[in-house]
Amino acid sequence: MGRPGLNRRQLLATAGGLAVAGSFGFAALGSGADALASGARARVRYWNLFQGGDGANMVAMVDAFREAHPDIAVKDSTLSWGGPYYTKLAMAAAGNRAPDLGVMHQGRVPGFAPGRLLDPWDMDLLAKYGVKEADFNPVLWQRGLVGGELYALPLDIHAQLNFYRKDVCRKAGLLDADDRLPEATSVDAWFDVLKAAKKQLGPGVQTLGLHANDQNFSWWFFVAFYQQLGGTYFDDAFTEVTLDTQKATEVLEFLRRHVTDGYVTVGSSDGEAFIAGSPFAWEGNWSVPYYGGAGVEFGAQPLPPVFGRPATHVESHSFVLPHQSDRGGAANDGAHLLAAYLVQHATAWAGGGHIPAYLPTFEDPAYLELSPQNEYSRPAMDHPATEPHIWFAGSTGVLANRVGPIVAASNLGSTKPADAARRLKRALEELLESKNPMDGLTAAQEAKA
Repeated sequence: MGRPGLNRRQLLATAGGLAVAGSFGFAALGSGADALASGARARVRYWNLFQGGDGANMVAMVDAFREAHPDIAVKDSTLSWGGPYYTKLAMAAAGNRAPDLGVMHQGRVPGFAPGRLLDPWDMDLLAKYGVKEADFNPVLWQRGLVGGELYALPLDIHAQLNFYRKDVCRKAGLLDADDRLPEATSVDAWFDVLKAAKKQLGPGVQTLGLHANDQNFSWWFFVAFYQQLGGTYFDDAFTEVTLDTQKATEVLEFLRRHVTDGYVTVGSSDGEAFIAGSPFAWEGNWSVPYYGGAGVEFGAQPLPPVFGRPATHVESHSFVLPHQSDRGGAANDGAHLLAAYLVQHATAWAGGGHIPAYLPTFEDPAYLELSPQNEYSRPAMDHPATEPHIWFAGSTGVLANRVGPIVAASNLGSTKPADAARRLKRALEELLESKNPMDGLTAAQEAKA
């Protein structure tokens, strides 16, 4: 996923939504994409978007598959994370030049007009290779379904977390007998924690890395706390916006207070600040190996349940079958085999901070011993806060691009929280009336189709 506050953040800031630009081309296929290795019965073209440590872990997992299945020739290609990846994937599927297997954030699946740009998984083939619904969290599995068919086979969930430095928190008397930070279950309790930690800091050291001016992180944090309040976005038929502006204002005021009370330094490189001594950072779980590699003694837990109901923002990397008009045969069989293998052999992936979607791995004693994963994985899996399951949502999608800047503006004080809440509702109303460029339908029309 890239280093927190660096490559990933820069990519997030520039990633687009679903716009199609012909200049992207199809270079990811490579000149040797269709070459069949000597002795192989099939070749599988596999696209992914994994960078940095995630990229290295995925390469190792694919190499292990090659050793276990030498009769399958895998041509794996890594494309630029974010908007460029989704644009290329959409163009490839629309032009019948799609890879046999791809990766998507699960929240982006509705926007790809399943049945047009994605093909459903063959459940008999998955079962043949050991993958069945019972081995996955039911909520996570259901989010991969469209019209009763599975379009997204989950590899993981990745969550936004509250990272805390144990050295600072220990000095502040904040840790319990197990050397962990107790949950702050109210807004006042959370700010008491920040106040106690700040007293241990020297001048110029921020207390919390909040990514206050980043549209994607701002939106993800809003999603978490708004859903702690039980907030909703749309009715089931996608005909009405149900955003509660009073609850939204409460969340926006909470986020803004971190800046006004002096706990956040806007524009700070939050990941580096945490390593340098800042006691708290709100980051994704992909930061676990980064902080661990820096030698920081830290813990990590879901975002604090300050509104009384646990919920932290999560997404899922999932395997998908980009549409092919002639899908089938050895390549399709190989794609199912590869995806099934990667899902079932995700130990290295889990070590990188991600929470395995495959329950036998999630419940494996070896995984349960990993720290700090054993602090956050179960509550994040049990209490996920997700974006609405609608075509314009999903990581770096149209929704984040529209509403993320509104939340960030409130964080920075250029918009009052109550005004920002009303702007959020208007933006959702406009998006609800807009049409998915992939199929020309509104969300309400897609729900009826």
